Amino acid sequence: GLSGTVVDARIIFAIALKSLATGIILAHNHPAGGLKPSQQDINQTTKIAKIGKLLDIEVLDHLIITKEGYFSFAEENLVL
Repeated sequence: GLSGTVVDARIIFAIALKSLATGIILAHNHPAGGLKPSQQDINQTTKIAKIGKLLDIEVLDHLIITKEGYFSFAEENLVL
Protein backbone atom coordinates (compact mmCIF):
# COMPACT_ATOMS: atom_id res chain seq x y z
CA GLY A 1 0.00 0.00 0.00
CA LEU A 2 0.92 3.66 -0.06
CA SER A 3 1.14 4.12 3.70
CA GLY A 4 2.13 0.68 4.90
CA THR A 5 3.27 -2.77 3.98
CA VAL A 6 2.07 -6.22 4.89
CA VAL A 7 4.95 -8.53 5.71
CA ASP A 8 4.25 -12.24 5.57
CA ALA A 9 6.96 -14.08 7.49
CA ARG A 10 5.80 -17.38 5.97
CA ILE A 11 6.77 -16.18 2.50
CA ILE A 12 10.11 -14.80 3.70
CA PHE A 13 11.06 -18.04 5.42
CA ALA A 14 9.66 -20.28 2.67
CA ILE A 15 12.16 -18.69 0.29
CA ALA A 16 14.96 -18.86 2.86
CA LEU A 17 14.25 -22.54 3.59
CA LYS A 18 14.06 -23.46 -0.10
CA SER A 19 17.41 -21.72 -0.58
CA LEU A 20 18.94 -23.53 2.41
CA ALA A 21 19.88 -20.11 3.81
CA THR A 22 21.47 -19.80 7.22
CA GLY A 23 20.97 -16.05 7.33
CA ILE A 24 18.88 -13.38 5.65
CA ILE A 25 18.99 -9.61 5.26
CA LEU A 26 15.70 -7.77 5.14
CA ALA A 27 15.37 -4.51 3.23
CA HIS A 28 12.68 -2.04 2.31
CA ASN A 29 12.43 1.55 1.19
CA HIS A 30 10.89 4.67 2.66
CA PRO A 31 9.81 6.61 -0.44
CA ALA A 32 9.21 9.79 1.60
CA GLY A 33 12.90 9.76 2.53
CA GLY A 34 12.79 9.33 6.30
CA LEU A 35 15.45 7.00 7.63
CA LYS A 36 14.00 6.54 11.11
CA PRO A 37 12.29 3.15 11.53
CA SER A 38 8.65 3.21 12.55
CA GLN A 39 7.43 1.22 15.53
CA GLN A 40 5.87 -1.17 13.00
CA ASP A 41 9.29 -1.61 11.33
CA ILE A 42 10.83 -2.43 14.72
CA ASN A 43 8.00 -4.82 15.68
CA GLN A 44 8.15 -6.68 12.36
CA THR A 45 11.94 -6.99 12.55
CA THR A 46 11.70 -8.40 16.08
CA LYS A 47 8.97 -10.86 15.05
CA ILE A 48 10.89 -12.07 12.00
CA ALA A 49 14.13 -12.41 13.99
CA LYS A 50 12.35 -14.54 16.62
CA ILE A 51 10.91 -16.82 13.94
CA GLY A 52 14.35 -17.04 12.35
CA LYS A 53 15.88 -18.22 15.64
CA LEU A 54 13.34 -21.06 15.76
CA LEU A 55 14.35 -22.09 12.24
CA ASP A 56 18.11 -21.52 12.74
CA ILE A 57 18.04 -18.76 10.14
CA GLU A 58 19.68 -15.61 11.47
CA VAL A 59 18.35 -12.19 10.55
CA LEU A 60 21.68 -10.50 9.88
CA ASP A 61 20.29 -7.04 9.25
CA HIS A 62 17.26 -5.05 8.19
CA LEU A 63 17.95 -2.07 5.98
CA ILE A 64 15.76 0.93 5.29
CA ILE A 65 16.87 2.55 2.05
CA THR A 66 16.16 6.07 0.80
CA LYS A 67 17.68 8.41 -1.77
CA GLU A 68 19.54 10.08 1.10
CA GLY A 69 21.12 6.95 2.56
CA TYR A 70 20.23 3.95 4.66
CA PHE A 71 19.40 2.86 8.19
CA SER A 72 20.83 -0.42 9.46
CA PHE A 73 19.09 -2.21 12.31
CA ALA A 74 22.29 -4.19 12.94
CA GLU A 75 24.43 -1.06 13.21
CA GLU A 76 21.96 0.33 15.76
CA ASN A 77 21.79 -3.00 17.68
CA LEU A 78 18.08 -3.41 16.92
CA VAL A 79 18.30 -6.96 15.55
CA LEU A 80 17.90 -9.60 18.25
